[in-house]
Amino acid sequence: MEMNQVTLPVDNMEDAVAFYLTLGFTQIVDTPHYASFSCPKGNSTFSLSLETEAFRNGAVIYFETEEVDALVSSLQNKGIEFEQLPTEQRYLWKEAVLKDPSGNKIKLFWAGKNRLSPPWKVNKRG
Repeated sequence: MEMNQVTLPVDNMEDAVAFYLTLGFTQIVDTPHYASFSCPKGNSTFSLSLETEAFRNGAVIYFETEEVDALVSSLQNKGIEFEQLPTEQRYLWKEAVLKDPSGNKIKLFWAGKNRLSPPWKVNKRG
């Protein structure tokens, strides 16, 4: 099994689509109420769903890139604002934090080998 699809709620599809295109994603579905994107690297996709009622999304969406610093700098030059610039975390990941126009929290990160094999790794199965 492989996790691939995450759908984020948005309150303004036009603003959200423009934001994710600025981040470098490729749009593959375009409707007034639903948009889908492929990631610049790999086979992962994610989508946006237009919500007409108030919502709060507590999920955090992570996009991985080895070039976190360069990507953040490039996005800042395009007017994207960050809540946290790239920071080395105690759990051995480097992360930058931003929010999309609908308030969905996004982390751009690099974990290298520590994403799948941190020093505290366990191997449990249900």
